[in-house]
Amino acid sequence: MSVYPDSSTAYAVFGELFTILAADEEFTERLRDADLTLRLVQTKPDCVIHVTPDQVRLGDDAPEDASVTIKMSCDTAHRLWSGTLLMPAAVALGKVRIKGKVAKVLELVPILQPAFDRYPQLVAAQGLVDGAAK
Repeated sequence: MSVYPDSSTAYAVFGELFTILAADEEFTERLRDADLTLRLVQTKPDCVIHVTPDQVRLGDDAPEDASVTIKMSCDTAHRLWSGTLLMPAAVALGKVRIKGKVAKVLELVPILQPAFDRYPQLVAAQGLVDGAAK
């Protein structure tokens, strides 16, 4: 059974996660300094997020262009943000596909670190625990 029962739950968690990050001045400054934009394409259920230093756009409002695009299932995203799957292993296993320059991807990883701290609280707030709804 999928961690995320539907797209609205995925958007509630991942949209909030990146909205919180985008409100952090250090996060947005680091994106701006690195000239980074991010497009997350998640499947099963579908959830698309576009992050720039100035805004977070979700779903149909998310533009196609970004300096880094990361595609994975919502279950894989859950495992990554929970810390039970490391990005290098996910890429090596084909669970994550990345489009963009390697240097940009390497700059992105440390910028996203605060998300790992916030993710468990957001999942719990939606009633999702250990990969299943309460």
